[in-house]
Amino acid sequence: MTKEKTIDAMEHAREAHIEQMTKIKFFIEGKNIDSLTPVSKMKCEFGQWFYDDTQKIKSVLGVQFYESLDRMHEEWHIQYAKIHTIFMGAKEEGFFSKLFKTHKVDDLELEKAKVYYKDLEEITKDLLRLLETSKRRVQALSASKFS
Repeated sequence: MTKEKTIDAMEHAREAHIEQMTKIKFFIEGKNIDSLTPVSKMKCEFGQWFYDDTQKIKSVLGVQFYESLDRMHEEWHIQYAKIHTIFMGAKEEGFFSKLFKTHKVDDLELEKAKVYYKDLEEITKDLLRLLETSKRRVQALSASKFS
């Protein structure tokens, strides 16, 4: 992957992550969304980029940045899984709920989801800040590092 493609991939991963946060917020607000964010850190758009060629990305970012991003990304997905479980958990649902993919969430659970979302926003800020720092690091590298 060239330097330019690496930077583009990082920018795309950042944009995809911001889009996921918007989708999660809409989901909590009861709005319809096209597809849910994957719970697995390997299956989201950020994860698909980040874990696609681990050794290459690790050599470009450096082990410390790579491991920090990995930990932060995993933390994000752990927090997101709490929200996902509230809305999509294995609760006993009626025929129409299953048919129309609606899920009844009581007020207490909804409040929990909102608190989890606030925590997710904080993790997101840290993750995006670290991703931006990593991008600046990549921009400062010689193009020969990418051959």
